[in-house]
Amino acid sequence: MSEGSIAADGVIDTQTCRTVRVDLGERSYDIVIGDGLIAESGARIAALFPGSRVAIVIDETVAKHHLPAFEASLEAVGLEHETFTVKPGEGSKSFPVFQDLCDRLLAARFERGDVVAALGGGVIGDLAGFVAGVVRRGMPFVQVPTTLLAQVDSSVGGKTSINTRHGKNLIGIFNQPALVLADTKVLDTLTPRDFRAGYAEIAKYGLLDDPDFFAWLEENWSGIFEGGPARIKAVAHSCEAKARVVAMDEREDGVRALLNLGHTFGHALERGVGYDGALLVHGEGVAIGTVLAHRFSAEQGLCSEADAERVEQHLAKVGLPTHMSDIPGQLPGIPELMRYIAQDKKVSRGALTFILTRGIGRSFIEKDVDRDAVEGFLERSGDKA
Repeated sequence: MSEGSIAADGVIDTQTCRTVRVDLGERSYDIVIGDGLIAESGARIAALFPGSRVAIVIDETVAKHHLPAFEASLEAVGLEHETFTVKPGEGSKSFPVFQDLCDRLLAARFERGDVVAALGGGVIGDLAGFVAGVVRRGMPFVQVPTTLLAQVDSSVGGKTSINTRHGKNLIGIFNQPALVLADTKVLDTLTPRDFRAGYAEIAKYGLLDDPDFFAWLEENWSGIFEGGPARIKAVAHSCEAKARVVAMDEREDGVRALLNLGHTFGHALERGVGYDGALLVHGEGVAIGTVLAHRFSAEQGLCSEADAERVEQHLAKVGLPTHMSDIPGQLPGIPELMRYIAQDKKVSRGALTFILTRGIGRSFIEKDVDRDAVEGFLERSGDKA
């Protein structure tokens, strides 16, 4: 999909459906974005996998909102299906739930050519994608993301994983979906908090390498929250940005690490609260981490204080937390947070790697970042740590 540039007056394309192609050779797939796509899911899955059975992986909360419509779409085209429900939250990205889900699919006699459908947010996509990648040595799977964060980030690019006591997303595989169906209408069922959390990932794409997009977000963010063409535009633009990076670096051997802007700090904070979504959800951790990455960059003389302040002000304006002190309760001490940072997936031979910035839209990968500098920065940044 070619979107073209964003006009200075903020005028956007009013298409109701967009398609973004993730170009990975024989593993290429489409991301379809628009209102009402859950009702079309059955037909789209049947077109790719005629006669298959569908294993629907979903959490209890999403099931209440979207399962009937999804099941009806499968039944309308004659696809047999069975639903596998897990509890909502990061707790389901665990070895026990992963093992149980694998066992349940095998007990239900799903075959290698059948389809796993991940209907839910990032937790469900990560868990279901990992299960699909290993059951029968690999089953095709479809992502039907129901949160903003999942639509613009976790459903695209094939990262699937579970958490461990050592950190977030440390056990998993790369497993590309066969199709992503991002129904932007279902985002109306999200709580304001969950929608804001997803917006943090949209802002990230502007901060990576697209200052014009970030400026557009500063002017048009309220339209994304309200829905309609601005929302579709933002989701499609984000997916296209991620698809370009994934096509260049599928397995995060290089440039794809840029997509982790804010995540090294953010993941450590999530681990610090024990993955308790009542205290901090992923997108909120990313928002705080993104501000920290810009503040740290400014402290190191890499970017201006004005740019760091601009990032913080925008994220705060949409209602996201921007400081460690915004997290309820008590965080672990700085030494413990540093231990979590040392478990980050980007660590290489013990050296810390961060995504830093030289300004809005000028992020870069910095290897072998000084531990003492990071620790001192954190000590100055959080009065609750």
